[in-house]
Amino acid sequence: MTDQIVRDNHRGWIASASFFVLFMLPAMVGQFGVDRPVWATGLAVGGLVLYGVGYVLLPVAVWRASTSWQVSVGVAYMGAAAALSTVATPYIFIWAFALCAVIVPGWWMVPVHGVAFLVLVIVLPGSYMGLLVILLSVTLLCRAVVHMIDVNRELRLARDQVTALAVADERGRIARDLHDVLGHSLTTVTVKAGLARRMLEAGVGIDRALAEMRDVERLSQQALADIAATVSGERSASLAAELVGAKEVLRAAGIDADFPLAVDDVAPEYQEAFAFALREGVTNVVRHSAGATRCEVRLGGRWLEVRDDGDPVPAAANPSRVDGGGNGLTGLSQRLGGIGARLEAGPLPSQGFRLRVEVPA
Repeated sequence: MTDQIVRDNHRGWIASASFFVLFMLPAMVGQFGVDRPVWATGLAVGGLVLYGVGYVLLPVAVWRASTSWQVSVGVAYMGAAAALSTVATPYIFIWAFALCAVIVPGWWMVPVHGVAFLVLVIVLPGSYMGLLVILLSVTLLCRAVVHMIDVNRELRLARDQVTALAVADERGRIARDLHDVLGHSLTTVTVKAGLARRMLEAGVGIDRALAEMRDVERLSQQALADIAATVSGERSASLAAELVGAKEVLRAAGIDADFPLAVDDVAPEYQEAFAFALREGVTNVVRHSAGATRCEVRLGGRWLEVRDDGDPVPAAANPSRVDGGGNGLTGLSQRLGGIGARLEAGPLPSQGFRLRVEVPA
């Protein structure tokens, strides 16, 4: 139970109990009309005052105490009602039955209330039959209220947990999408800017260098648009579009692209997830595959595979390239979990690196 829920329960009980205690005032005022010593009257009034204060504060004090403490307090308060009934009215038991129904847990309420009720049935004259009905009604009503409070508490806890999970899920989604957007876009921008710089330094291909810089500008604008779409939750990915973009970034990096001509073989429900897998795989080829000159992409109805011919030693030593390693593959694994796909990433036996995504049949 959270502290806020506890405070709300305490405030609610104190407010309602304080109002209910006001009905003790006639019994207190009636003590002054009894012919007895002043000290006896003071003792009776003081006992009723403490009885009322206890009714308000005892549940707050023992709400989270052990069962033994709660039962003991309930029995003691019932005993106080029995003592005060000798100087006041048997109706004083109404508050004792109400309090015990609130603080005595579970089936312990049956013996506590049962014994007190049985004693009152034996001791009280028939004219107090109405009181017995009231005590039974108050007990059932208070117990029902306690049950409603418990249910409301559980609902609030469940709501808070759902909210926390939703916030964590949304943070994870934004982190994955930002990694996909910035990782791929900045890699492409870096490659193209480097290519343009080398052309300008060599004094050749001025027009080509300007074309690359225009692409850098376009990609930067697209990255800004993707970030805005990511934050708003409206971003999606197209496998066909990712193939085109992957060819472009590989070309700028000087890596030959061996790609399929179409994506029709991939089931439509898997294409968006495979698009993110393709983006991550090609980005890692450009960033991490030392000496790679060729990148192959193969597609099937339920699988996608990205291979390169780079040096496998740096790839294997880089934790961001193996399954369960960096943020990219971790986020990709979480995304692929939505379609039940399995991710495999690691160096090939001879040369190169492979990333494979497959949805089990």
